[in-house]
Amino acid sequence: MAIPSNPWQAIWSRLPRPLQNKYYLTLVVFFFILVFLDKHSIWTQWKLYRAQQRLETDCKFYEEKIKEAKEEAEDFELTKEKYAREHYFMKRPNEDVYIIKEESK
Repeated sequence: MAIPSNPWQAIWSRLPRPLQNKYYLTLVVFFFILVFLDKHSIWTQWKLYRAQQRLETDCKFYEEKIKEAKEEAEDFELTKEKYAREHYFMKRPNEDVYIIKEESK
């Protein structure tokens, strides 16, 4: 078994027939780099798409929370006195406040 003078020739001859065409081989290498190694690869685009979907879900969640907080703030504006009396036990002068706690079963 003789050693070929050009070691690349042995590798080249083992490639399938379409890959022995240098233009086709260049295209395959180019697409491989674009698909797997480039900063805009399919993997990167998929991760970015998932992050975008997660952020859109979070955005909807927080918009709902903001809506609830605004409704709660409006309700609070209407019932400030009731809230203060119930939570901080505030009272008017010359007024007696009786605290009745209900036991839950």
